[in-house]
Amino acid sequence: MRSDPFPSWPVIEKLDEEQFLESLRQKKWCRLYGETTTRLEERLARLMGARHAIGVVNGTNALYAALYVLDVGPGDEVLLPAYTFVATLNAVIQQYALPVFVDTDLETQQLDTSKLESLVTENTRCILPVHLGGNVANMDEVLRVAVKHNLAVVEDACQAHFSEWNGRRTGTLGDIGCFSFQSTKVLPCGEGGAVVTSREDLYDRLHAYQNNGRDRLKGTRDGYLHQGSNLRMTEFQAALLLAQLTRFEQQSRNREENAKHLTSLLKQIPGIKPAGMYPGCTRNTSYVYLARYDERSFKGLSRSAFLRALHKEGIPCGSSYRPLNREPFMEKVLNSRHYRRIYTGERLREYREKSQCPATDVLSKEGLFFSHTMLMGTRQDTEQIAEAIARIQKHAEEIARL
Repeated sequence: MRSDPFPSWPVIEKLDEEQFLESLRQKKWCRLYGETTTRLEERLARLMGARHAIGVVNGTNALYAALYVLDVGPGDEVLLPAYTFVATLNAVIQQYALPVFVDTDLETQQLDTSKLESLVTENTRCILPVHLGGNVANMDEVLRVAVKHNLAVVEDACQAHFSEWNGRRTGTLGDIGCFSFQSTKVLPCGEGGAVVTSREDLYDRLHAYQNNGRDRLKGTRDGYLHQGSNLRMTEFQAALLLAQLTRFEQQSRNREENAKHLTSLLKQIPGIKPAGMYPGCTRNTSYVYLARYDERSFKGLSRSAFLRALHKEGIPCGSSYRPLNREPFMEKVLNSRHYRRIYTGERLREYREKSQCPATDVLSKEGLFFSHTMLMGTRQDTEQIAEAIARIQKHAEEIARL
């Protein structure tokens, strides 16, 4: 049994305190009066290989901004994975568009891109792939379908900072990439987010949108030229992120090496299946270590009982997401006054019929999540994870009777 806790997160060092306090003492706390957020944006764009980055208040609002500037709205359909965090779905609903759920590839736990083309209709406006856990969706196929059908692509890279597809950073392959800097993320500042793009037209719209519609070049001297919101990142957040960035590569390389070692160990345990990666995924920065649990290899020990036993071993582990297409609030949305006014009863009936994702249903019962903090320590830490699972498997019948 492991008695020592895994490394805590976020990591705070002297540089974080110095840069935060410097921002505080300058008294230019809003980005309208300071330069720290602008410096962060320039740094992020350079590191990601994009022309532009814009800091925003969080990853959820990054998604809102992306869909808004792409003119996604009532009557449109957006293709998104059924297996991800709810913010991706909320962003689509915020625009009164229809979220069309794509089933999951059980081998990688990413959206199953072989299903994409069959879901495209005359109303499809956008594909919204999620790079889950730091892994990368099959972007070759996403982009192929998008080009063929003239669709926009918004990458939800909120869990995949600096992951790569064929050497290109996530968030830079589609029209817009969205990131989160929430406190659990591998690049944190409490709350915060960013959008990146290399399209000048989208950069201008995104910049205006996060600043209440002020034109990036003209300001308000000709009035407000755009509709917008207030998504401005604070100077405090930017100062923390600039400090956190100085350690990112060292931390991530350690995580990535430990993830590879853990995979090699877990592959030796029947019934535990680590998530695979597509050949095009040239870097997985391992925000969440994803795996599947097969109770048949554990003498019928249920996943919930397995998780309880693992926690008693000193190994924290979470279960999977619920299928987004089965979330209770979806029926409330579809039955709302706004959706019934926008979409005919026949269209909503057909929509409900095709919102079936059987692989996601399976994954929701089998999925395992290990936090990236469990990969931040030593090689021995990862070995203790595998040893604990092997012990549970050996004593599965006894544990089941408890």
